[in-house]
Amino acid sequence: MFEGILPAIITPFHRDSGMSLDIEGLRSNIESLLQRGIHGIVPCGSTGESATLTFEEHEQVISKTVEVVNGRIPVLAGTGSNNTEEAIRLTRAAKDAGADGALVISPYYNKPNRSGLVKHFTKLADIGLPIVLYNVPGRTGQNLLPDLVIELARHPNIVGVKEASGDIVQISRIIEGTRDEEFVVLSGDDAMTLPVLALGGAGVISVTANVDPGRMAQMYEAFRAGDLARARDLHFELSPLMRAMFIDTNPIPVKKAVGLSGMAAGPVRLPLDDLDGQKTEQLRKVLASYD
Repeated sequence: MFEGILPAIITPFHRDSGMSLDIEGLRSNIESLLQRGIHGIVPCGSTGESATLTFEEHEQVISKTVEVVNGRIPVLAGTGSNNTEEAIRLTRAAKDAGADGALVISPYYNKPNRSGLVKHFTKLADIGLPIVLYNVPGRTGQNLLPDLVIELARHPNIVGVKEASGDIVQISRIIEGTRDEEFVVLSGDDAMTLPVLALGGAGVISVTANVDPGRMAQMYEAFRAGDLARARDLHFELSPLMRAMFIDTNPIPVKKAVGLSGMAAGPVRLPLDDLDGQKTEQLRKVLASYD
């Protein structure tokens, strides 16, 4: 179900005093992405500033995404938290809204022990919505090791992992250990999409696809068609843009890039702050090379 290019979409805000949700902008952005060949969509991930959304906003973004998508592609809703009860609430809300699955980050800051991680993810999987684990040690301070992911993959509702460890050996080990399961490994790093596909991964949950979904989709389709040379060419074409998405903390650059591209964006919420002038100019130059 979850394969190909799945943009982790930004959450657009109005430039009012409360930075309220721009629901019409969200709808417009999703429709634009749908017209450009994406294979799934991920609202309320870290790129969607989930950490600064209220429960009500979080649920509204997921509900609106499901409504706009209307079954055309899968919706994988971010519902993770470092508080298990909060994650349960968000996951149940996503299920009730009609999402196709939930992307669940490993609990950050708490640094739970192994048995705590197993119980946390199992409680969420038992809700009945397909769960994709999200491993991003740079944000959580804890790595989901391959043996743990392989164990969790045996649960019928734990269907995949977004792997953002940056460790290709680790990713290979997870793919090797889950080949007999109905389990997908998705890259959590745009620049590693092609290597992960080559190992048997299913695709990428992408930041860059907010800005150039068409070319990202073409790279994936070329690889699936067996045209490795074309896929590799597209990888290198996209590489400067991929790097530009991380000239500052995600989602600061991508949100600026989306806005500069004429789509709905608005500001980032504190404690994130806007991209400075020098980096904005750097980003403009990269975007201009893709016109």
